[in-house]
Amino acid sequence: MEIIAALFVDNFAMRQVAGPSTRIDLTGVYFSMAAPSPVPVMLEPHLVVMIRCPADASANAVLETVFMRGDEEIARNVQPVDIEPGKFGYRLVRSELTFEEYGSIEARCRIDQGHTITVPLTLLPPAA
Repeated sequence: MEIIAALFVDNFAMRQVAGPSTRIDLTGVYFSMAAPSPVPVMLEPHLVVMIRCPADASANAVLETVFMRGDEEIARNVQPVDIEPGKFGYRLVRSELTFEEYGSIEARCRIDQGHTITVPLTLLPPAA
């Protein structure tokens, strides 16, 4: 299996169209956000990880997402992935992230200890 995309989103929906085929609607894709209040603040952003399972691959794998602030691990999410060979799938990753100051974290996603996809998230001061 392989990750084809990983994004922070406000909303995620799937719908069927002719074929049958599936459409994935992602809204509010972001890489930064204004804090809802002054720091410290705890956030639970939604990270969508899109995954492809090649036709000749195993249907079972493990998705690991490690949230890093510099060299410090601040959260970790590990979950099984079951996708029929030759198909696509997704996983939603939610973690409680505490920000003591404004700045960036990175969500580092990988399947079965493979290639890492890094998605940054920057917390900005609250909007004036």
